[in-house]
Amino acid sequence: MKIKKNIATSENGFIFNPATGDSFSGNAIATDIIGAMKNGDSEAEIKQSILNKYEVTAGQLNRDWDDWIIQLKEANLLEFE
Repeated sequence: MKIKKNIATSENGFIFNPATGDSFSGNAIATDIIGAMKNGDSEAEIKQSILNKYEVTAGQLNRDWDDWIIQLKEANLLEFE
């Protein structure tokens, strides 16, 4: 799964869907995840990068990841391969 190609993001966490006009804001971790998804990184690669960069346990990351993916789906920001 990846972020749709037309989704605009900024380094400070602003996310914009030009297809719907919806905008969202995210924290530093959200910005890193979206950037990695846009680059085509795998879920495992993204999670390892987050674990290396931030003080979060694997268990907490996995719980938060599931919530994050649900939010991205509900916002219609994902494309599935």
